[in-house]
Amino acid sequence: MTYNDRFIRACYGQELDRLPVWYMRQAGRYDPEYRKIKEKYSLLEICRQPDLAAEVTLMPVRKLGVDAAILYSDIMNPVASIGIDFDIVKDIGPVIDNPIRSMADVERLRPIDVEGDLGHVLETIRILDRELDRPLITFAGAPFTIASYLIEGRPSKTYIRTKTMMYSEPATWFALMDKLGDMVITYLRAHVQNGGKAFQVFDSWVGALSPQDFSHYVLPTIKRIFDELSAMPEMKNIPKIYFPGVSSGELLPTLRGLQANVIGLDWRVSVAEGRRRLGPNYAVQGNLDPFLLTAPQEMIHKRAAEIIDEGVQNPGFIFNLGHGLFPEASLDKLRILTEFVHEYSERALSRAAAQG
Repeated sequence: MTYNDRFIRACYGQELDRLPVWYMRQAGRYDPEYRKIKEKYSLLEICRQPDLAAEVTLMPVRKLGVDAAILYSDIMNPVASIGIDFDIVKDIGPVIDNPIRSMADVERLRPIDVEGDLGHVLETIRILDRELDRPLITFAGAPFTIASYLIEGRPSKTYIRTKTMMYSEPATWFALMDKLGDMVITYLRAHVQNGGKAFQVFDSWVGALSPQDFSHYVLPTIKRIFDELSAMPEMKNIPKIYFPGVSSGELLPTLRGLQANVIGLDWRVSVAEGRRRLGPNYAVQGNLDPFLLTAPQEMIHKRAAEIIDEGVQNPGFIFNLGHGLFPEASLDKLRILTEFVHEYSERALSRAAAQG
């Protein structure tokens, strides 16, 4: 079978005939077939069944024609292995039974046991490695985003407990960052060893921090994650993506020097401005506002074309959304958008090459 490696080549800034496209949360509730599965099984129950999790991962590849698969999982999956009890509650999100509120709570966290506790995730990756004719992206939640759930006890709009720990109990905060950093490194290494072809570190909520606080309280752990993973021999040809989440445009200049290949952009900063802030050493990914998928198809295409026109001005661009798909998104609009990105970007790349 012919292997579609456009996504990999884009991560490394190599020549392309057309841009690759995939969507965050592309295996999800916008798909009626998936909603039927969710009537029978919870997210966590699907994750514990490798054949079913692999099938859900494959569904958008078949239906949309995207250039990469993203593992069906959840950023909270690995925290059960380190001693956190949680559930994914409908219309709320992760709810923690034993929140982290003290140094004693941090010290009780144990090292992750991926093989012992998360073997079902690794088996899902192995199945997909056999089935796919394009790259499988795996992922982990970044320490700040995971910590915000562990400390608050559930999703928060203010992160008041999280920031209080950062500012008032820095020793506890950095001890938690160290343990979560270790968890992410071990988890993602196991993904690659079992067939993952790229990975993304999701830091969905770190845009709640100022650049100063991000640089002091979070970035050292992010750098350690990417430094340690980049130094591992099995990671030599594995693209590494950092997505600093929503409202993170002001953080982009602080990422210069990060040992990642790709930085994800949200829709609040343009591709051109994102590249200017990051410098020349990264491919970029993004950044259509996912809620534009509620607009008429003509407007979706107009905005997508504007993003593509900026993206092809430099090597290394992957078309995606600025955050994850939402349940009300249209499967048909996504399919049409994917076809449009492929067709339009082929012409745009030709124009850009002609212009030098």
